[in-house]
Amino acid sequence: MVTPSNCTRYTAGSSANWPHTPLLPGSGEKAFIDVDSTHKRVYGRTKQGGEYGRFKGIRTLHPLLATICTPTSRPVIATVRMRRGKAADSRGSPKFVSEALATAVEAGCTGMRILRADSQFYNAGVIAACRRSGARFSLTTGMNPSIKRAIHSIPDTAWQQITYPTAVPDPETGKLISDAEVAEIPAYTAFASRKKGDRVTARLIVRRVRDLAKPAVVGEQGELFPVWRYHPFFTDTPAPTLKAEREHRHHAVVGQVIADSKASALAHLASGHFHANAAWLILWAMAYNLLRAAGALTSAFHAKATLRSHLVQDPARIARSARRVTLHLPRNWRWQKAWTHLFDTVHRPPEPA
Repeated sequence: MVTPSNCTRYTAGSSANWPHTPLLPGSGEKAFIDVDSTHKRVYGRTKQGGEYGRFKGIRTLHPLLATICTPTSRPVIATVRMRRGKAADSRGSPKFVSEALATAVEAGCTGMRILRADSQFYNAGVIAACRRSGARFSLTTGMNPSIKRAIHSIPDTAWQQITYPTAVPDPETGKLISDAEVAEIPAYTAFASRKKGDRVTARLIVRRVRDLAKPAVVGEQGELFPVWRYHPFFTDTPAPTLKAEREHRHHAVVGQVIADSKASALAHLASGHFHANAAWLILWAMAYNLLRAAGALTSAFHAKATLRSHLVQDPARIARSARRVTLHLPRNWRWQKAWTHLFDTVHRPPEPA
C-alpha cells in the first residue's frame, strides 16, 4: 500500500508469491543482500528534492536500493527508498540495512545472509545492524591511515595470485597471466578510535593490481619496481580468502539492476512532487520483481535471460469471437512453449491448503 506517510520507501514484504515462485534457489544455504545508491538527474528548480549533490552543477534525486540474490540466481529488489539529491549515502543506512535483512528472511533466506556494500556504507552502525540480524557483512573500506598501515604490514610472501575468467594465457609458458594478488589480515580492528562497543575485529582482505596508469615511454628507463593499487574490504564471512574476494566482487550485480532502472522507468522522473517520484520508484521495483517472477515461472533459462524481448514484447494477435478472447501466437515461435507454460502456471487453480 502506498500512502503519503510511507511512499518514500518500499519493502518487498511477505507475500503469497514468495514461497511458490523459485526466485531465489539455494537461499536456504547462502544469500547475498547488496546495498547501493545512485543519482538520477532532474531538471527545474521547482522539482522537490532535486538538489546539487555529488555532481557539481547537476540537480539529482538520490534513490537507495537493496537487492537479494544467491550464487545461482539473479537479484530481486528487497527495498527501495527515495531521498533528496544532497543526502549522504550513509544517511539512515543502519535502518535501511535492517529492513533489507528482515525482508531476506521473509523471502525464505534461512541460511547464511551476507550483506555486501561499497565504502559509503562502511560504518559501525551498518555492522551493528548486521550483527543484530544475525547476518554477515562484506564491506569495501576505502583507504584511510589505519588501513594503509595494515596493508604495508603485509609481508610479500603472503600475497596469493588470483586468476580471473578473462585472464590471457602466456604464449611461452601457457600459464594464465593475471596481475592481481590477494592477501588477508586475519584480525583487523576497525573503528579503533571510537568507544569499545563500536570496535569490530574481523578479516581485512586486500586485492592489489598493477598500476598501469602511467605506461612506459619508449626510450626512457623502464619500471624499477612494480606499483600497485589496493582494494581492501572488511568481512566476517568464513569463506577462504580467494573465494571471499570473488564473492565480494560479485556485489557489482546490483549495478545491473540500477542500469535497468535508468533504461526504463527511471529514465525520466516527470513529476515535480517528491512523493510522486518516490511512488514511481516503488512501482518500478514492484514491476521489476513481477517480471523476475514471470521469468522464474517460465523456465530455468528465463530465470537468467532477457525477459522483455522473449516474454513481454511477443508478436501475438488477439482475436475476439463469441465473447471469448483468443491469443494467437506466431507459428514456429522459439519461445512459444515457455510463454504458454507461464500462462498455464499463472492461471492454474490454487492448490488446496
